[in-house]
Amino acid sequence: EQVRESGAGEGPVWHPKLGLLTSGDGNINRLDLNGKTSVFRNAAGSNGLLFDRSGRLIVCENRKRRVTRTNADGSISILAKSYKGSRFNQPNDLTIDSQNRIYFSDPQYGDRSEMEMRDANGKFVEGVYRIDPDGSVTRIITHEVDRPNGLIITPDDRYLFVADNNNGPNGSRKLWRFEMTPDGTVNPSSQKLMHDWGTTRGPDGMKLDQAGRLYVAAGLNRPHLPQETAKQPTAGIYVFDPSGKLLTFAPIPRDETTNCAFGGKDGKTLFVTAGGSLWKIRTSSPGLL
Repeated sequence: EQVRESGAGEGPVWHPKLGLLTSGDGNINRLDLNGKTSVFRNAAGSNGLLFDRSGRLIVCENRKRRVTRTNADGSISILAKSYKGSRFNQPNDLTIDSQNRIYFSDPQYGDRSEMEMRDANGKFVEGVYRIDPDGSVTRIITHEVDRPNGLIITPDDRYLFVADNNNGPNGSRKLWRFEMTPDGTVNPSSQKLMHDWGTTRGPDGMKLDQAGRLYVAAGLNRPHLPQETAKQPTAGIYVFDPSGKLLTFAPIPRDETTNCAFGGKDGKTLFVTAGGSLWKIRTSSPGLL
């Protein structure tokens, strides 16, 4: 069911009192519990959104190339804006583990002329980073993934799923799983391919339900040539079991399907952002909120 025609480009996140927040039209927008829409934060320049366990909003501000936290008093704290003296690319998506460590992806889409993030050999880096509660920032993925986008960590901190979303010519469109170590780093040798979207649009945002199933936004309904094909409508939500088996597919009739979030009073409404519009699907299992 379509909920909104605009204002929902990315970053859906549910709050039991506020309702649903989305990134769209340059703002953070709100759909309250009564279905009323409003601008929650003007000119946020945001993408991924996340509430921490204290109810504070964590934001990937891709336009300002930083990750911030909105505190209870409304003030904004910068959690991360650079790594070893170099500014981030475009902080994109977030997840949080049981120890309140925040992980975020940092791809670069579009113009690459202002990229600063490089490795020791001078090669550009589109990585994944961890922000610890003490404020320190650590890069945990450097080149294991082509262009990281959506992220989700399992509740037991055992696995990190990473959407590899390079939709350029010959780019990677894959879903990866990494085993995590207790110190919050990935075990590179554990990298496992969960699904490959081939030459259509790759995976974007994702969420888990309480049964451990993974809901991934991906695909296209019409080709975006020459870099993205679409022999048949494939845009929507792909549902996988923990081993990577595709269980079902829920089509969304709008390109491009970018992200999803569980919400509603019972946690069984999956909100989906697609092409700036907002959709919802009822699910049989509640999500992890």
